[in-house]
Amino acid sequence: MDGSTQSDLVLGTAGHIDHGKSALIFALTGTDPDRLAEEKERGITITLGFAQLWLPDGRSMSVVDMPGHEKFVRQMISGATGIDVALLVVAADDGVMPQTVEHLTILQTLGIRSCVVALTKIDLVEPDWIEFVTDDVRQHLASTPYADVPIIPVSSKTREGLDDLLLALQDAASAAKQIHSGAAMRYPIDRVFTIKGAGTVLTGTLWSGTASPDDTVEILPSKKVARIRSVQIHGSSVDVAYPGNRVAINLNKVKMDEVQPGDFLASVGAIEPSDRFDAYVTYIDNDKTGKSIVSGAPMHIAHGTREVVGRILFMDGLSALEPGASTIAQFRLEEPLALSFGDRFVMRTYSPVLLAGGGAVMLTHPRRRTNLSDGERVLLDALQADDLTSAVVLAAATEPVPVEALFVARLIGIEPQRAEEFLQAAVKEGRIEVLESVPRYYATKKTMESAIEQISDALLDFHKAEPKEVGLAKEALRRKCFPNMSTACFDALLNRAIALGAAVTSGGLVSHPQAFAAAQHEEASAAEKLMSLLGGTGLTPPALSEIAEQVGVDLPLARRAMGYLCDEGRAWRASQDLYFDMSAIDECKGKMIDHFGAGGEGTVAALRDLLGITRKYAVPLLESLDQSGFTRRSGDNERRLA
Repeated sequence: MDGSTQSDLVLGTAGHIDHGKSALIFALTGTDPDRLAEEKERGITITLGFAQLWLPDGRSMSVVDMPGHEKFVRQMISGATGIDVALLVVAADDGVMPQTVEHLTILQTLGIRSCVVALTKIDLVEPDWIEFVTDDVRQHLASTPYADVPIIPVSSKTREGLDDLLLALQDAASAAKQIHSGAAMRYPIDRVFTIKGAGTVLTGTLWSGTASPDDTVEILPSKKVARIRSVQIHGSSVDVAYPGNRVAINLNKVKMDEVQPGDFLASVGAIEPSDRFDAYVTYIDNDKTGKSIVSGAPMHIAHGTREVVGRILFMDGLSALEPGASTIAQFRLEEPLALSFGDRFVMRTYSPVLLAGGGAVMLTHPRRRTNLSDGERVLLDALQADDLTSAVVLAAATEPVPVEALFVARLIGIEPQRAEEFLQAAVKEGRIEVLESVPRYYATKKTMESAIEQISDALLDFHKAEPKEVGLAKEALRRKCFPNMSTACFDALLNRAIALGAAVTSGGLVSHPQAFAAAQHEEASAAEKLMSLLGGTGLTPPALSEIAEQVGVDLPLARRAMGYLCDEGRAWRASQDLYFDMSAIDECKGKMIDHFGAGGEGTVAALRDLLGITRKYAVPLLESLDQSGFTRRSGDNERRLA
């Protein structure tokens, strides 16, 4: 079957050095995974080797041959992060060895549940010895998730047992579930090289999503955006590669120094690299040191195909983690990793470098803390139970203000679209509320009510401190209530407050409804006082400051009152301090229409004389008529009807 049209699983070999992993792969696939001259010369696998295995039922598996030598354990971890089925190789003439145990720990830590044991080199030992070693292997597996996996005696040299091994692998593949899931493309890079005429080529195991020519992807953590030129699976070009395949990707216009092993390719915007994460971690003391891990200790953290150094910090005062124990910890990294929720990682002590277990990522962008709030603890419990539906709601609920889906996606480490879908479903179920804006913002009912109450209280405080002011600007209110909230979120929240009657807006100002009603009454009263003097002044009214003084109205209130009169169509604004009675403006317009209809001139002087006013009034009046669209300038000193 064409690997481009199916979701293959990845088979990874594991085991002690010189137990025959590479020879077994060659016997099963016809491909020698030892591709480097140094590997041929030394007879050991140094880097990851790859092949394709065809199962009896016609399905195929990508095979990753991982180094068994203790010096290359980092390469082994790099290969193991992408595999779905493990083939643990134990030589019948040696039995279980130190790297066998270490590799078993790595497989457990990475959450690989499907495994088959190949007992190799049976042509070198007697049948009784094969039975003895089989029992020994079974005892070592008894305390692991692999207690009941099949143990198949084989010989790569005589091919004895290979058919049974293929059937066992086929059953394991049928029972296995892919470790990684999701719609977004995620692809940890394990090799980078150039091909003449093609450019930069990458290899890796496609964790999730698909890869096709012309797809736009992001190189992480650098965030360089690139286009895929071509895709190959086991040397054959394909139109689309599916998860679980070993895939070679040729990038367009990307230089060798712009991408390196350990980097990630991902759908643009799907992952935000992080320099810290929360995880459920288990300490496995393979080397029987008996030492505990102290909170704050530096560790090597292997994720995907990258290993970085970071510090492990335990929650709620836990000072140290004893061998065999598990807990929630935060890792603070020296370099960012392209993490997602549920990703498995392996940790090793800083010095000496010893395997120390690992765990699963729970939050990819947590705040820096070592004490958990009640809400954070409930959120982590949901994530540990793999209850993403509840976790997404809880992630929004732990925040004191409404948040967008992108925030939730980044916090947990899932795709933004997936977070939006979970949140929308929660809205329909009544578990959470939404502010319908672009983007949408989500919060619990309690959080939404509290935020609106905060706006209401801030407005009341403002009116108490500034009783003569109608309201304050929206941006000033945002800074007063929620200085760290985005303008878009505050706009949506304020609209909700207005709809609920907790705030009102007028003239670009926000007011509390109680104060606004009083202010409206005061404005209306002031407006009537102003009109009592403005009316009958024709086209030569006193300045607003003079009118306000005469009627005993403060100038700021007078300006607001005149704005109210203009909105009502009772007054006409020519400038900040010059207003006309609207009846005088109507009369003025009538005269100008007759004047222009008779061919009269449109100069300032001609219109000034027509209206019987001085230039002091004529210039601002005529400019205001231009702005209103009644007239328009024609040349430097002419006007005509618009």
